[in-house]
Amino acid sequence: MKKNIHPTYYNDAQVICACGNTWTTGSTKKVIHTDVCYKCHPFYTGEQRIVDTEGRVERFNRKMKAKEQYSAEKIAREAARVSPERPLVEFGLGKRAIDALADAGIKNAGDVLAKLEQGEDTLLEISGFGRKSLADLKKAMRQFGYELPETA
Repeated sequence: MKKNIHPTYYNDAQVICACGNTWTTGSTKKVIHTDVCYKCHPFYTGEQRIVDTEGRVERFNRKMKAKEQYSAEKIAREAARVSPERPLVEFGLGKRAIDALADAGIKNAGDVLAKLEQGEDTLLEISGFGRKSLADLKKAMRQFGYELPETA
C-alpha cells in the first residue's frame, strides 16, 4: 500500500444533526453536520412532515398558487368578455346603427339580448336599423362568445 495518499481517519468523528442529536462515528472528517437523522426522520418517527432541504415543496406550492391565480384570472376575463354591460360601440357596428339603437334605448349587450329574446323583428322595427346591421351585430356578439337566443 502506498504511503501518504490516504486521508486521515478519525475514530471519534462527531455527527451533529439539525435537531440537536449528536453521536460519534468513524470518518475522514472530524465534524459532520446533517439535516436529518434517525431521531427526526419521518420514516423512523412516524410523524407526518415533509423533509424539504432543497426547497422543492415550496417551489411546487408557488407553481400551484400561480396556476390557481391564472385560472381565476382566465375565468374573470371570460366573464368580462360576455358581460351584459358591454357597450355596443365595442361590437364594431356603424355609427348609424349604434345611433338608431341608442335612440331606441338599447345601449349595451344585455339590452340587445333582451330584445333578441322577444324576436329579431323587435330590433328590425327600430328606424335606421336593418337586416345588414342585425347580421353584423349578431356575428360580432357570437365572436365575443355571447349565446344568442334561437330565432322564432
